[in-house]
Amino acid sequence: MKEFEVEVAHRLLQINTIKVQPSNPFTWASGWLSPIYCDNRKILSYPETRDFICEQFTRIVKEKYPNAEVIAGVATGAIAHGVLVANKLGLPFVYVRSKPKDHGLENLIEGDLKPGQKVVVIEDLVSTGGSSLKAAEALTSFGGDVLGMVAIFTYNFPVANENFQKAGLELHTLSNYQTLIDIALERGEIQEDDIERLQNWRENPSEWGK
Repeated sequence: MKEFEVEVAHRLLQINTIKVQPSNPFTWASGWLSPIYCDNRKILSYPETRDFICEQFTRIVKEKYPNAEVIAGVATGAIAHGVLVANKLGLPFVYVRSKPKDHGLENLIEGDLKPGQKVVVIEDLVSTGGSSLKAAEALTSFGGDVLGMVAIFTYNFPVANENFQKAGLELHTLSNYQTLIDIALERGEIQEDDIERLQNWRENPSEWGK
């Protein structure tokens, strides 16, 4: 585990951005039962953690994508984080809607993205990777050169790894499911008996709990 992954996991658990309840699972909008719930929007209400997340995003963009010309946020959860990163780097910002507006110019991408500009995408959460990759595809279709994506958290679903590999898109995350489980166990928020159930969910989330 990398030091920053551990620190991010600690912070997310501390402010209840992520809750782990293997014995009392949540129901996602997809209908999946889940022992974990992640709401990274809460980060915005905690200045110290918000700044820390921004610093980590900024560091990764500088290290991995020094030629980035534009920062793009995925609506809606990553818009604010993307703006903070773009401001820190002194770069233009755009964001990608989940679907085009149904009025006016019917924009899918909001902001001024010029063809050929090198873009780094900021995402708050990666589950299967579907919506994240859809946003990257929209930027590419508009003429942007998408260098990679940086997200706060990933559930480490095998299907997400496969989807990103098929798309040929690099994904870097500030923390991840395995690190979070290790830290939650260390903090006493889950027990050793919970680990197998939590790992089974990650391997087959659509069937877990049925």
